[in-house]
Amino acid sequence: MGAVRAGINPGVARLSPKAFAQRLGVAHTAVHFCGTAWGGLHNMKGIEVLNTEFVPAGGALIIPGRLSDAEMAAIGSALPGRTLTRVGPDDLAVAEQAARAAVLTNSIVIFQPTVTESWNGQLTEVPRDQLETMLGWGLPVLPLAVDRPADWQIDLDPPDSLPQAVLCFAKPLIHRELTLPRYQEALLGAGEEAFSSRSLFKTSLTRALVRGLKRHGSTCRVIDGTDESTWKFDKILAAAIALSKLIKQETTKPRIGIVLPPGPAGLIANVAALLAGKTPVNLNYTAGKDAIDSAIRQGEIDRFLTVDLFVRKMQTFPWPATKHLILLERVMPKLKSQIALWLVVSKLLPASALNLLLGVPAEGDQAEATLLFTSGSSGEPKGVALSHRNVLSNVTQFGARLNLGHKDSVLGCLPLFHSFGCTVTMWYPMLHGLNVVTFPSPLEIPKLAGLIEKYGVTLLISTPTFLRGYLRKVKREQLSSLKFVVTGAEKLPSSLRESFSETFGKDIMEGYGLTETSPASNVNLPNLPAAEGKPVSPSHRPGSVGQTLPGLAVRITDAANNEPLALNQSGIIWFKGSNVFNGYLKQPRKTEEVLQNGWFRTGDIGRMDEDGFLFIEGRLSRFSKIGGEMVPHETVEEHINRALGLENESERKIAVVGVPDPDKGEALILLTCVASDAIKQEIIQLRYALLDRGVPALWIPKKLVRVEEIPLLASGKLDLKKCEALALTAS
Repeated sequence: MGAVRAGINPGVARLSPKAFAQRLGVAHTAVHFCGTAWGGLHNMKGIEVLNTEFVPAGGALIIPGRLSDAEMAAIGSALPGRTLTRVGPDDLAVAEQAARAAVLTNSIVIFQPTVTESWNGQLTEVPRDQLETMLGWGLPVLPLAVDRPADWQIDLDPPDSLPQAVLCFAKPLIHRELTLPRYQEALLGAGEEAFSSRSLFKTSLTRALVRGLKRHGSTCRVIDGTDESTWKFDKILAAAIALSKLIKQETTKPRIGIVLPPGPAGLIANVAALLAGKTPVNLNYTAGKDAIDSAIRQGEIDRFLTVDLFVRKMQTFPWPATKHLILLERVMPKLKSQIALWLVVSKLLPASALNLLLGVPAEGDQAEATLLFTSGSSGEPKGVALSHRNVLSNVTQFGARLNLGHKDSVLGCLPLFHSFGCTVTMWYPMLHGLNVVTFPSPLEIPKLAGLIEKYGVTLLISTPTFLRGYLRKVKREQLSSLKFVVTGAEKLPSSLRESFSETFGKDIMEGYGLTETSPASNVNLPNLPAAEGKPVSPSHRPGSVGQTLPGLAVRITDAANNEPLALNQSGIIWFKGSNVFNGYLKQPRKTEEVLQNGWFRTGDIGRMDEDGFLFIEGRLSRFSKIGGEMVPHETVEEHINRALGLENESERKIAVVGVPDPDKGEALILLTCVASDAIKQEIIQLRYALLDRGVPALWIPKKLVRVEEIPLLASGKLDLKKCEALALTAS
């Protein structure tokens, strides 16, 4: 390997901690135990080292996710009295000999990985072939995660005393544990611990919003796509402050309902609710009456922020008496003078003074910040109370990976009651400083494409169902400004991914998330171009939902007995991190079913590959156990779409549902809205077509049922409750 500094021998550098630090040009400092909840914590020039108690008394090989010279020196400072041996990647055979010799003398060996090209926020930059080789040496391995808060963190006023980096050890791996999946799991766990230690997450979302809206007040704007009016962030803040005073007068309840589509009014209403000390509850106005009534009852909501036009348009919404409605187009003109006053005040005062004047608490942490309700696709909607910590951490996670700048813009057309619409297209732009182009519906594709083209939108968040409409209604040049097309909520069909790429020259980046994870947990990113002399870390793998966002730990368990599995084995996915919610509103039993010691049971089945890409193989509720075999509905749907030539349809035409069966336990029912004169194969012909394609006989639907349309939720997901009702009625 090349010399780390002049005078260090190739292949290995063996130094005492003090000499090692001096060699790197960093002063060797005294080490103090800080007595935190993390265990051993040491700090050297703004670099914290956690879990030093995991470092064994004997020799061990430290494989860091990534490490700078100063961070290397901090390890030496945190391990006084231990000899450090540094090995590099150019000649792994030489490195192995040095490592073995050092471990035999109880030295700590630090591997310096090859420098790679990778996206910000990637947990490890060690090339997989090097990692597998080192695990094969059979030496005790000490995984080390490196989190750098200064890389991407929401600005606070006054500035937070951020460490330059947090280094966190995991427990050593020995013998049978020296496998790639076990190393991945340990590194993800250490990364979660390091990330969750960030002091930012103890502050309040409200405080951070005031800071973000003020800082970007004159440079960032919200564009209303319905009339193309423009609201700069400073005016959004002033209007929200004025409205918050009214909200305080209107209700003493801790929460307030918001029934508004994406747009400036929706953003103002949400910020105003927080400034009033209330929890904003964006209600799903497309849900059925029972689901909406349930959400209002569970949330104990007695006031609703909305507009006259929406009240008239949404006739199916169970609107309360007018006295319970705060109609924005009526009240905002009366607040005009107050808005003007607050606009001046917010410009004159620093964010810290403004927060103090407004009585914004400095700390939010685990307190409720926003309340969302699950779609109710498989039962009564559950209230997911997201804390200040949840939202701030997920914005940080998502923002770290995308790394968009202040000249970028996001299309905000997903409903605000949708978790991605709430966090990614509302909180994220206001906190980080992105322009937002809003439109009240994701369905009017030609209008959306026109807005993308006119305002140079760079980030489009959508679902596969909505993206299908772009193929038929949009010209290639209209999407030329997009840097990222990110999709989630349902599985991305390979046919749609290929057609979209061919039509627009843009790759769809499939991601993954749940309301309970605030919501983003994984995302693919475009692969970086090859760099001369540097390996490139993969960041996109078609068919996967991408690598895990920084700060999330992952584990896999057996779906039948919850026994731990290796990450590369198929099973139930669990997450742990600052973005994981604390439980369902007033439903302790359901909370206990999914939360265990901070770990969240997603209910999705999947696995992680050798490069850390997560593959979702289906929702547990979208599997049927037929004759003792687990049959995935989504995979069956893919086979049927191909057999019927429906791969390129812009709208969903089929759905597979499981119903009870006395012989096999369950049976599959195929719902289809394909017109009878357009489909030539009945279920028998379809059966033969699927068998010819190698589909197992157990996977073939027992009955075909024609319906007028496939029931969908506003997010584009299947409405499982309605699908199951149709299947049960027909069967």
